[in-house]
Amino acid sequence: MASSSSEIEKEFKFFRVYKDGRVELFRFDWETVPPCDDPITGVRSKDVIISLEPPVSARIFLPRVTNPNQKFPLLFYIHGGGFSIMSPSAKQYHEFCTTVAAKAGVIVVSVEYGLFPTRPIPACYDDSWAGLQWVAGHVHGNGPDPWLNDHVDFSKVFIGGDSAGGNISHTVAFRVGSIGLPPNVKVVGVVMVHPFFGGTEDDEMWLSMCPTNCGLEDPRMKPPAADLAQLGCKRVLIFVAEKDHLNVAGKNYYEELKKSGWGGEVELVENIGKEHCFHFFDSSSEEAVELVAKFVSFIKQE
Repeated sequence: MASSSSEIEKEFKFFRVYKDGRVELFRFDWETVPPCDDPITGVRSKDVIISLEPPVSARIFLPRVTNPNQKFPLLFYIHGGGFSIMSPSAKQYHEFCTTVAAKAGVIVVSVEYGLFPTRPIPACYDDSWAGLQWVAGHVHGNGPDPWLNDHVDFSKVFIGGDSAGGNISHTVAFRVGSIGLPPNVKVVGVVMVHPFFGGTEDDEMWLSMCPTNCGLEDPRMKPPAADLAQLGCKRVLIFVAEKDHLNVAGKNYYEELKKSGWGGEVELVENIGKEHCFHFFDSSSEEAVELVAKFVSFIKQE
């Protein structure tokens, strides 16, 4: 008879849980790259520490600067990875943020938040919110990072993320609307690429990752109309992919946001025949190029 330490109680796509409570995260290998000065785009990147306790950091991407007083919009980006893997240093995220920084002329702050199981949910939400607050702390030009002090136009801040990061983007935008940021910091828009929300096969996985969850109606997984109505921005862009199991989650969020009483503009873009986060796996495809172009145009829109 197998001992409880080897008996599996639950198994999900990113991890399994044993009956004795032990969690085994499945091994996923991805290439990481260091920050650098990109010779092709002129985008510079560096890693910064936001907080030691809890541990929160970020990778900042600065577009080519042509004069010392030049100001750029800012994109606060939240990576995906099932709340348990990936990083701003992962090659696909580094390259995506470099491309967006160059094409949109935007400073990108890609946050490194706590991952399950080392730091269960809600660490991802709290760390991301702390990261945005840290960014906003540079609004008067006396924050700890000179790039943000010197080159951010704080009247044009955007929040964006994919998959789990798309979900986290909602909660961060809700906190912008309900808690607020310092005066003169304005979040203009939010971009969600293939976001996770409740109503799919991943619901039970999220609940297992969040010991303090409120069940299937947890507002971070299934935002109520009252929360949606308080989103702290005026524009939202949502991407869904036809063959993505999260397709319905993104579409439901779009419909619920429209009905919530929120006063902004929301747009839904669907990529036919495509899988979840396809743009990372074939970034040169026509559809991936179009997705990035739409993402960029959303930021550049006046």
